Amino acid sequence: MMLILASASPTRAAILNAHGIAFTQRATEADEESIQTDCPKSFVYQATRLKMQHALEDFGQDQKILCADTVVTAGGKILRKAYSVEEARATLQTQSGSETAILTCTIYHTPKLDYIDLSATVYDFAPFDPEHLERYLAGGEWQGKAGACMVEGFCKPYIRSVRGLESCAMGLTIEKLIPFL
Repeated sequence: MMLILASASPTRAAILNAHGIAFTQRATEADEESIQTDCPKSFVYQATRLKMQHALEDFGQDQKILCADTVVTAGGKILRKAYSVEEARATLQTQSGSETAILTCTIYHTPKLDYIDLSATVYDFAPFDPEHLERYLAGGEWQGKAGACMVEGFCKPYIRSVRGLESCAMGLTIEKLIPFL
């Protein structure tokens, strides 16, 4: 039975590929906007549970299914995906020169096991260079990213310190998942 990655994320697919894990990628739709909470941990957990619920309905209980969701938080706020350059700029300016936490919830379902992990990676960012920020915004790489943040890209040169796993910040805490696969 092949693992189903119930996510459209190219980054999550790349993480699985990098670790030699065979899978098929079949995204499922879940309305994250229906989630009513200001707590980042609660939000990311509820979003992942909702995705898994839809995946189980779409693909069946007898499948191996992997769902994940990621949320970025800084300044006490959940920084969701930005839908415009203006939103992305405001979101990134909240992270500039501050501590930013990236939380990833992972749920792995098999007919015999349900594995749930909620991990956080905390970055202390130096202030972002305004010209570099504008080039990043113009390039559009922020689109579809929680908090418009790419720790493996734009944000990397601004990292002063990090506590946690980089894979968590990229959207799939693979080191914790591998023993259960």
